[in-house]
Amino acid sequence: MCGIVGILGTHEVAPQLVEALRRLEYRGYDSAGIATVHDGHLDRRRAMGKLVNLSDALVHNPLAGKSGIGHTRWATHGEPSTDNAHPHKSGPVAVVHNGIIENYKELRDEVKSAGLVPATDTDTETIALLTHSLMQTGLAPVDAAMACIDKLEGAFALAFLFDGEEDLMVAARKGSPLAIGHGDGEMFVGSDAIALAPLTPRITYLEEGDRAVLTREGVTIRDEAGRLVNREMRKVQMDAARVDKAGYKHFMAKEIAEQPQVLSNALNAYLTDEGIALPDPGIDFAAIDRLTMVACGTAYYACLTAKYWFEQLAALPVEVDIASEFRYREPPVLPGTAALFVSQSGETADTLAALRYCADKADKIFSVVNVPNSSIARESDLALPIHAGVEIGVASTKAFTCQLNVLLLLALKAAEARGRLTAEARDEILKGLRALPGTFNAALDRDEVIAGVARKLAEARDILFLGRGLMYPLALEGALKLKEISYIHAEAYASGELKHGPIALIDKHVPVVVMAPKDALFEKTVSNMQEVMARGGKVCLVTDAEGAAAAGQDVWRVVQMPTVPDLLAPILYALPAQLLAYHTAIAKGTDVDQPRNLAKSVTVE
Repeated sequence: MCGIVGILGTHEVAPQLVEALRRLEYRGYDSAGIATVHDGHLDRRRAMGKLVNLSDALVHNPLAGKSGIGHTRWATHGEPSTDNAHPHKSGPVAVVHNGIIENYKELRDEVKSAGLVPATDTDTETIALLTHSLMQTGLAPVDAAMACIDKLEGAFALAFLFDGEEDLMVAARKGSPLAIGHGDGEMFVGSDAIALAPLTPRITYLEEGDRAVLTREGVTIRDEAGRLVNREMRKVQMDAARVDKAGYKHFMAKEIAEQPQVLSNALNAYLTDEGIALPDPGIDFAAIDRLTMVACGTAYYACLTAKYWFEQLAALPVEVDIASEFRYREPPVLPGTAALFVSQSGETADTLAALRYCADKADKIFSVVNVPNSSIARESDLALPIHAGVEIGVASTKAFTCQLNVLLLLALKAAEARGRLTAEARDEILKGLRALPGTFNAALDRDEVIAGVARKLAEARDILFLGRGLMYPLALEGALKLKEISYIHAEAYASGELKHGPIALIDKHVPVVVMAPKDALFEKTVSNMQEVMARGGKVCLVTDAEGAAAAGQDVWRVVQMPTVPDLLAPILYALPAQLLAYHTAIAKGTDVDQPRNLAKSVTVE
């Protein structure tokens, strides 16, 4: 969601802060700002919209100082505006904040009684006001910040800067990620390692409830109970080129094109001459009676796909839940249950809360993540990286296909362990998987055909997606992608549900995208297509050569994909779903990489 950066440096920090915030743009934001301390004086600059507006403000009204904090805001409390932009300041304290303070109204009443009046609609300003009021009672800056943090309820990552304190910063996290960077005579704070990559490779991840006091000499960390703690410093190598567009118009286009390579990377990480190798301590699938899978958004659709694989290949019963529903439903977790959590960032707030609910109930906690040092990974018994590399575009592409890739490998491993899959059958599937990166490369050649279809789809107000079996979750993902970046209303249904309501929507103005390789369910899907066409509906069929030949001449548009084994079709068919959304958004003229109202990493409810 929002992005935080802080620097206690040896050079002017304003340009460094802006550049670090630029590396956090992928999270989504509607305003930005920085604050610095110079000659003992705390000052700030803020601007609405993109970072270029903040940069322009700094050209006309520079901000000096070698200590500073910065923030990209995605509005929660209070509309997007310059006044509501971070950093928020009250007297001698400025603060930046990711998260939501749930008791801010009660705290506002407390600061009003101290004579301090809010000037904005935000919950974050309350933190600055409260810290200011505590300093008015005689507390030193660090003590006031800690006393303020003790009063906060909700989720937060925080960085404080103080008037007259050019060698001091306070940071804290609860429910939102925050990292400390170690330099040579410099110290840094960031929402994630991407922000700090050009500044230092040495990173310490704060744990839940941690508070940190930074000076240029180092950092002191205490846990929520106030005990001094040591947190591991890790060396995180992150090539700056990995967050560049590399000649592509959009990050999304680049990340779609990277899928052959990242799939190959993931396969190389998990496959050996002997078969599938999981990281230690591995998973004993023979001891598992049932599997609960929990995720949000696109990761949830990856789980829905994996449910078919685990149940068909391994005969392992699977329940799939949306994290925000799971955590509040408080379902019983029976003995013999393993819980699997899927998250690109590894910081998704609802998924992390669901994991913590299961921590003392499930026999084992596993996670599939793209960030091995994330909170979800650290709190799992076993974390399985997807090896997708940094994904900047808000609409997930390569992370989704890599999630599917790792989940299929897990399902195959489970089938082996449960005696449901012979070595020969496994090797045949793995042969197809090893060929999949090359198949993806071939499928990318369909880009122009898909772009032509997308230009027609861009004229529609409503679009339906249909799929059966393994293609049903892909239909859901296709509809989500289209909604996310083109803002066209799209819905997805299991094809067999068409006559149970959705067929009422069909007319000549509603295109229907059908995901249907020539598999065992193809003939039934063709019947559903005929029902659509009989009512004037325009069908765009995404299929293989055999499916295209069998569908006949009455289909409005056909996108022909390479032929792959049925089990692998969901991974390959993610590509046309992504390209349809991408090119439709291009035709509509929307912001592909940073669609309105969306954030890359949802770290609050």
